[in-house]
Amino acid sequence: MTQPIELVLFDFDGVVVDSEIISLRMLVDELAQHGVSVDIPYVSRHFLGRSYPVVLAQIRKEFGILLPEGFEADYRARLLAAFEAEGLRVMPHLREVLGGLRVPYGLATSSSPARVASSLAMTGLTEAFAGRITTASEVARGKPAPDLPLHAAGKFGIAPERCLLIEDSLAGIAAGLAAGMQVWQFTGGSHMAEGAVAADPDALPHRQFACFAELPHLAPQAFIRGE
Repeated sequence: MTQPIELVLFDFDGVVVDSEIISLRMLVDELAQHGVSVDIPYVSRHFLGRSYPVVLAQIRKEFGILLPEGFEADYRARLLAAFEAEGLRVMPHLREVLGGLRVPYGLATSSSPARVASSLAMTGLTEAFAGRITTASEVARGKPAPDLPLHAAGKFGIAPERCLLIEDSLAGIAAGLAAGMQVWQFTGGSHMAEGAVAADPDALPHRQFACFAELPHLAPQAFIRGE
């Protein structure tokens, strides 16, 4: 790395919690009920990491379908119920990583504040991320624009070139690169196996890793005990 890491920013869904595979399957099913036929790879590429307004606008543009006014709220409610029923899981070794960091860390996520709060409560991570959360609701443009990671870094007073952003989606990777951050792609989420995100030459991360146990070895300067 050309600059030392002074802040680690995590995407949330598909990085901190293994939620994206549940979300993707549900969205495919929900859209099918409204005449939109897509599969998980399609949803992964076009919707992963993006906010609901962007998703709805894409559906309207590509399929010419205006989803009902209550679609978003109903989907959110059913999704949270599915998280509860299926048991939302924290990514393996993520807790140890948070405990071992010697630099500040935070969330930069496209998820709504309500969804993040509910998911954190389900997984027992509320305290770990208290006061460290930035959502797309706080910026004018969501991913792949750089607004979200830049705003998150600004809260900590850290220059973007000294930030490490950990993302899974193409939109998130593009946002971090546009922000001038070091961007690593986490590929250990369940959704990466079933609806693998194809590489995009315009959104190539600086590094990929599949397990958080690797992180202290990949970025030892950011951890209390690196090897």
